[in-house]
Amino acid sequence: MARLTRRQFARLSATGAAAALVPPAIAQTTAPLIARAIPKTGEKLPAVGLGTAAVFDDDDAGTRRKAAAVIKVLAANGGRLIDTASTYGDAESVIGAVLGAAGGRQNFFIATKLEAPDAAELQQSLRRLRTQKVDLLQLHNVGNPRQSLEQFYAWKAQGACRYVGITSTYHGDFGAVAAVLGREKPDFVQVDYSLDNREVEKRILPLAADVKAAVLTALPFGRGRLFRAVRGKAIPDWAQSFAGSWAQFFLKFLLADPRVTAVIPGTADPAHMLDNLGAMRGALPDPDQRRRMVQFVASL
Repeated sequence: MARLTRRQFARLSATGAAAALVPPAIAQTTAPLIARAIPKTGEKLPAVGLGTAAVFDDDDAGTRRKAAAVIKVLAANGGRLIDTASTYGDAESVIGAVLGAAGGRQNFFIATKLEAPDAAELQQSLRRLRTQKVDLLQLHNVGNPRQSLEQFYAWKAQGACRYVGITSTYHGDFGAVAAVLGREKPDFVQVDYSLDNREVEKRILPLAADVKAAVLTALPFGRGRLFRAVRGKAIPDWAQSFAGSWAQFFLKFLLADPRVTAVIPGTADPAHMLDNLGAMRGALPDPDQRRRMVQFVASL
């Protein structure tokens, strides 16, 4: 298992052989599911979800088939969270069609994003998602430190969403994110965070904990940088007690921080979805192991 690559995992999953290779400590069917409480309410959210940026851009039959297969794996293995946005091409429409066909909207935690507090944009997102309300409504790419969330809270009061959040993956805007996070105190904040991109540890994660905001981590594989860095390499012996694949190694680094509510890697591959969900089971690295993980990646 130490030498299992993501591509090999995908091939094994297609044949049903992958489950037999997962060590008992991280086997999806035997280890308890890791779920984190949303700080404002205590509602539990499974710690691994599905991101849809640059994944389901085109609303065609092939994309819907891929989305249906990935979402089926997500649901069958304890996942609920699907994160999308009004600007992710046709992703909202694809997700809406798949969940509508499956008749299982109530089984998922749907998060989407708007570019502005615009009622027309909200209604468009709801139509595409084929729902009257979303679980999480986020203001996308916050760049104004004086940004108000008054309209988002009004929509929450009206029942269009259950939670309000803000997002950014632009580090130059993290000052604005911190200002809005501290003043408006949204229920969620979504930022990019990976083993080789830890800028949020300095300011955003401590502040999120202070204001009791749940944290979603986008781009947990560093836009693919981490997989490229370890290509052809074996998982270190000292990490094999908690990681059965490189994806789980990278995701569990993030989940070992208790301030992280959920990770949302994007994929259109059911085998990769299954692999990612493996990070939601079994042991997490301890502080010493996390330091070794940082050192290991820095040495590549």
